[in-house]
Amino acid sequence: MIYIIDHKDSFTFNVVHQFSLFDNVECDDYSEIKEDKLNKASTIIFSPGPGSPKDYKTTSKIYKRFKNKKKIIGICLGFQQILYCEGGKIIEQNKIYHGYQSKIKVVSKNSLFKKNTNFVVGRYHSLKLKEPFRAKNFDITMRCANSNVAMAIENNKEKIYGFQFHPESFLTINGNLLIKKILST
Repeated sequence: MIYIIDHKDSFTFNVVHQFSLFDNVECDDYSEIKEDKLNKASTIIFSPGPGSPKDYKTTSKIYKRFKNKKKIIGICLGFQQILYCEGGKIIEQNKIYHGYQSKIKVVSKNSLFKKNTNFVVGRYHSLKLKEPFRAKNFDITMRCANSNVAMAIENNKEKIYGFQFHPESFLTINGNLLIKKILST
C-alpha cells in the first residue's frame, strides 16, 4: 500500500490517481495522519504543496522516523522536504516556474535511469535547492538542461527518491514510466 501525505495541493489527487495505477493508495491531509496507515504502507509519498518545507514539521518527523525503513518519494514540495531534512537549504529562485515545460537530463551514472537520457517535464515551483548539497547516499540525478537546477534526487541504498517536477502533470511526457521504475526497485 502507498500512503500519500497531502500538503493541501491542487495536484495531490492527480498524484493519487497516478500512483493508484501501480498499487492501492491511501491519502490523508498532513495534519490528520493515520498511524495505522503509516505503519501498513510500503511506500510513503510527500505530495506537492504551498509554502516551504520548514512549514511542515509533521512531515519532517515522518521522514526522519521512516527513513531507511520504507520507500519514500517526494514530489515538488515533497522533494524539497527530503532535501531540507537532509540539511539542504531551500531558497527562492530568480524565475518562477508555474506551469512550465522543461527539458531535463539524467546526469548521474548512479541513477535508476540511463545517464544522458532526456525527459520533458512539467514544473510548478518558485523554490529550489541551494547548492552545493551533500548528504550521505544521495545523488542529484537529474538537472534542468537550461538552468542546471537540481530536478531529481536518488538514494538507492535507503530507497529515497524525489522530483522537483511533477511526474503526474500532463506537461510531463512519460511520467508513469518514471514512477513505475522507482516503485519497482
